[in-house]
Amino acid sequence: MVVKEQAVVKEGLRGGQGHVVLYPILSAEELMGHATMYARVVIPPHCSIGWHQHVGNTEPYYILKGEGVFTDNDGTKTVVHAGDICKIRCGESHAIANESEEDMEMIALVVNEGPAE
Repeated sequence: MVVKEQAVVKEGLRGGQGHVVLYPILSAEELMGHATMYARVVIPPHCSIGWHQHVGNTEPYYILKGEGVFTDNDGTKTVVHAGDICKIRCGESHAIANESEEDMEMIALVVNEGPAE
């Protein structure tokens, strides 16, 4: 099956500035409870995803294009580029902003916490 990409615009995502554009890779149903989001995310210049906590799930970002400023759980800010992976553990918080003049693109995957082994 081939599915055409569809854009979903989110204003002020997680309290961030401006808007971001989500391109879902799999729907919530297709993720079958293992995850809640799997998408390519485009953050336009001077827009951001606000500071938010992950309770019961984790969310790595894989940077595809451009430059962003990732704010880690401890408040550390790191400039990230294509090929960088931003990891966050369950219970931690993070944010990301595009302070550049070019779009930033990344893959985001929100994975639900599994049962303890």
